[in-house]
Amino acid sequence: MKARIIDGVKIGHQIREEVRIEVEALRQSGFVPGLAAVLVGNNPASHIYVKSKIKACENLGIYSEYIPLGQETTTAELLQNINALNQKDEIDGILVQLPLPQQIDEQTILLALDPAKDVDGLHPMNVGNLALGRHSLKPCTPSGVVEMLRRENIPMKGSHAVVIGRSNLVGKPLAFLLLQEHATVTICHSRTQNLPRVAAQADILVAAIGKPAMVTAEFVKPGAVVIDVGINKIEGDLLPEFLERDPSLRSQYEKNRAENKNHVLCGDVNFASVSELASAITPVPRGVGPLTIAMLMKNTVQAARVRRA
Repeated sequence: MKARIIDGVKIGHQIREEVRIEVEALRQSGFVPGLAAVLVGNNPASHIYVKSKIKACENLGIYSEYIPLGQETTTAELLQNINALNQKDEIDGILVQLPLPQQIDEQTILLALDPAKDVDGLHPMNVGNLALGRHSLKPCTPSGVVEMLRRENIPMKGSHAVVIGRSNLVGKPLAFLLLQEHATVTICHSRTQNLPRVAAQADILVAAIGKPAMVTAEFVKPGAVVIDVGINKIEGDLLPEFLERDPSLRSQYEKNRAENKNHVLCGDVNFASVSELASAITPVPRGVGPLTIAMLMKNTVQAARVRRA
């Protein structure tokens, strides 16, 4: 059996088109949803992420503001910017790109966000509402995973879902969202004993642990659906090892090398071995990633509707 590959680009495009239609309807009623993206420091990956989010806003007709702040920005200085955006009526959603530089107190910043504008769903009030099953802005990647499963007609109700990873960004909120879909949920992590055996009980297996190609065939029950949330950049001396461990990376490597890029992007799942057992699987790249930005756009419109109701 060879797994069906779930096309995250296609699903992300569907969601964006739905958002575009909704934004146009809001424009006709007299207002434009607005998103502010705050970037602190010089993290190259963060620059790429924020740029792609601003571009998505432009493509969908969402008003956007980009607030770049220097590497030496203090917690107090960032708080001033957050407080100003909380008060700004044109802004419905505020995104603070993580990670923040070490000198900034991340929890203080998240607490300062207006929960109604917290489009990443990280404010404790939104986290609490999520845990209680109440209406709230939900974290983008976990809600993207659930949206993907729903649109691919993969049954969650009554299924056993195993989530490998307990982060506040993905693992924990995804577990709550799957519970709301009436799945039976097991959360695993680095301290879980007999991890492969526990994972192999899953009907839906989600890898979000941040360890490249860690999930191999022994983790997977034949016919399970495997969702790979991880994205790891493999380069330098590690490349030969990972090309050997997961031969599916070779085509990406050859393509990148032709473009003078000496790296590959690898998920948390060993795609070559797992795709022989799973019924469906997400690739990396072009899997879960495109849904994260699509759901951010959806959250911004949701926040705008609630604020202006």
